[in-house]
Amino acid sequence: MTRPPPQWLSPDSAPDSFPPIEAALESPDGLLCLGGDLSEARLLCAYRRGIFPWYTEGQPILWWSPSPRCVLSPREIKISRSLAKTCRNGGFEFTMDRDFPAVIDACAAPRRGGDRATWITAEMRAAYINLHRSGHAHSAEVWRDGRLAGGLYGVAVGAVFFGESMFSRDRDGSKAALVCLARVLRGRGFRLIDCQIRSAHMSRLGAREISRADFKRRLETDCAVEKPAAAWHIGPVPVRELAGDERLSDKVCD
Repeated sequence: MTRPPPQWLSPDSAPDSFPPIEAALESPDGLLCLGGDLSEARLLCAYRRGIFPWYTEGQPILWWSPSPRCVLSPREIKISRSLAKTCRNGGFEFTMDRDFPAVIDACAAPRRGGDRATWITAEMRAAYINLHRSGHAHSAEVWRDGRLAGGLYGVAVGAVFFGESMFSRDRDGSKAALVCLARVLRGRGFRLIDCQIRSAHMSRLGAREISRADFKRRLETDCAVEKPAAAWHIGPVPVRELAGDERLSDKVCD
């Protein structure tokens, strides 16, 4: 039986007018629908339903809900012995929300050996900076000698942090940022980090795959958690102090 093509959303449609995520195409990435806009209201509705935008210049806005879904518990991050050593001795400092635009620009920059295409278009950049200014999107940064060495950004809804992209300029820069972010999220009662699609990089850090149905059930519970207002501006704090919580021994692996 031929499945209907993905639904088109009008920019004037209601922010919550997404089709059920079960309608996503049975492809590795799970294309759900096209069109709409990147307004704050629509983006937040999307995240609460397990949907995120991902497209390149010249394409319409594409909305995705992959299955299986890659997730990471802030309590279950795995730290290799080499990463633990970097966190202790690498000379990194950790901050949050110190320079969100610089982090998203670094994530959009072409990777070494890759092409110049990026899914973080000017429209996407503006939308997430707007989410940051309204208190929903946050960046985690690591610095070395006053220079941005790695980081990531994402969106916080309830007790879920939806990771969007990460980058490294120095070895293990993004990993150190994620380790510190997980410590912060754990301390604030966050239950889940959404990693979207599995990668070997995230799997080594403890991420695992769950079904779309399981992810939907988690979001219905975890996104509904009311979090008290808390400042996300943190640091600078030496990574060895923040990542060294519990002496990095609870989940250190070979």
